[in-house]
Amino acid sequence: MFGMFKKKTEKEKLQEKYQKLQKESFDLSTTNRKLSDQKAYEAEEVMKQLEKLK
Repeated sequence: MFGMFKKKTEKEKLQEKYQKLQKESFDLSTTNRKLSDQKAYEAEEVMKQLEKLK
């Protein structure tokens, strides 16, 4: 019950952003390859930030 008021850590925020970008990249891969590649690149940059936090 008290967990719903807990703020997300920077790591949790980056993980959610990474997952969102990966999903967008996958969804775009069938319609717009260039945009899909751009989202994959952005996801990779977020992953680099996550690795720095560890």
